[in-house]
Amino acid sequence: MIVLASQSASRRALLEAAQVPFEALSPGVDEEAAKEALRADGLDARQLADALAELKALRVSRRVPGGLVLGCDQTLSLDDGAMIDKAVDRADAERIVKLLSGRVHHLHSAAVIALNGEPIWRHVERVRMTVRPLSDAFITSYLDGDWENCRWCVGCYRIEGPGAQLFSRVEGSQFAIQGLPLLPLLDFLRVRGVLAT
Repeated sequence: MIVLASQSASRRALLEAAQVPFEALSPGVDEEAAKEALRADGLDARQLADALAELKALRVSRRVPGGLVLGCDQTLSLDDGAMIDKAVDRADAERIVKLLSGRVHHLHSAAVIALNGEPIWRHVERVRMTVRPLSDAFITSYLDGDWENCRWCVGCYRIEGPGAQLFSRVEGSQFAIQGLPLLPLLDFLRVRGVLAT
């Protein structure tokens, strides 16, 4: 059994589908304050995802002695290196989707496992994503239809839902896009004896 330091429905669904035994606990992290502090230290998108995943894992690990605690995070960087956060509201979501339209961006999906307050495993996976040119009418219709789901996602899309229609090309793991570098995690859990070999 592992402890997922997240309330993410997508990450829970991935672990359930892969038959990984887990329980989920909220890490209780102020993500925006943590991001601001880490960005001030000059971290890039990949480093930021890794640091936030570690922060969540460590926060819960201190409450669960002897437990393997999985912390996760995702960041999105544009082709010029600029980072995009989750939308603050519907208007911001429209701005973000328009910004992604016709461009390449990278999604960084990080996972860190902590044991007794120390990180013992980490993996960051990068996915290169090409958004097709999107019309304003499509963006409005898309957000009208999926806003309640995609509003919680960096980039305002769920690849497992209507968000798939935004893309002309995806290079990398769909699991990573959904929020978890699942295959490397499963390898680690087999090595640790959590899953059968």
